Amino acid sequence: MAQNALTVDIRDRADFENGHIPGSVNMTTAEVLNNSFDKLDEVVVVCRNGRFSDEVAKRLCERGINARSLEGGYSKWIYDSIDDTDRSRQIEQSIRKKFARPIWSRFARAIIKYELVKPGDRIAVCISGGKDSMLLAKLFQELKAHNKFDFEVRFLVMDPGYSAVNRSLIEKNARILGVPIEVFETNIFNSVFNVKNNPCYLCARMRRGHLYNKAKEMGCNKIALGHHYDDVIETILMGMIYGGQVQTMMPKLHSANFEGMQLIRPMYLIREAEIKRWRDYNDLHFLQCACRFTEENTGVGQSGESESKRLEIKHLIAELKKRNPQIEANIFRSVENVNLNTLISYKKNGEITHFLDGYDD
Repeated sequence: MAQNALTVDIRDRADFENGHIPGSVNMTTAEVLNNSFDKLDEVVVVCRNGRFSDEVAKRLCERGINARSLEGGYSKWIYDSIDDTDRSRQIEQSIRKKFARPIWSRFARAIIKYELVKPGDRIAVCISGGKDSMLLAKLFQELKAHNKFDFEVRFLVMDPGYSAVNRSLIEKNARILGVPIEVFETNIFNSVFNVKNNPCYLCARMRRGHLYNKAKEMGCNKIALGHHYDDVIETILMGMIYGGQVQTMMPKLHSANFEGMQLIRPMYLIREAEIKRWRDYNDLHFLQCACRFTEENTGVGQSGESESKRLEIKHLIAELKKRNPQIEANIFRSVENVNLNTLISYKKNGEITHFLDGYDD
């Protein structure tokens, strides 16, 4: 790389904030194409897989700017950056010692408080390859090592149509962490790729269904997902602001379509900031999203700033926290302290109760 060079990352802001090449800056495609990049010897353009950054770099070159695309994109950069030596013991030690209070104790507390794991359970820990699910796998290994009661755990990875680099990255991280994953393949990405309305919602439902089905086939009675405390409070606000309803992400649920199966969320009380600290402390690198739909739609000429509603809520909470440090805890506790006498109406098991029902009795 030239001495006076700039690395420009054209991925969505959510992806960039989750992880990026040190020293790189986040810009939309439009911002890059309208920038003169004066006094720079070289501009290196980065996207998820190198496809769109290649086109952007070509258009910059046509204007006389010395630009090139990072081959393979951020996905390949992560893969090449990972130290492939066995570091599982060091990572396990970090959970037991440095992160005992903010991560391990909160994991154990959620399991006890919400009765998530019981003797005789056979649990499929569902791994997407991101930081949350990978940490969840390590926490279950630690719980199993404590051997307080008898239960079984399997580490399940569904490949919905990952690129070769993303699939290899998940497998490489699993080797480093010492997690014995079991991979099964589906064609979900192809199935939802041409869906125009809510493809992400459909994809999520299909993925959940495939995970339930595979877990049940393996003899499991529960699937464990890596949702954390921040996911919970963001879901509460999203429901109120965008959905016009008060609801939360539950710590466990009975499956409506797979009899005898439950979904559990053992990281329910763990803060995302601590997960990121654990990741960075152990020099681990994970992809936030390996979705083909997102990759294909961050095209040249688009803004590249398809900011999700969840990211908007995350930033809203961050702003509110500047004025009230207890804002996150208050949001979380709000769904534990619901006063039915002060609600206009509420729904339970599909039936609506209105405050006027029996008001004059």
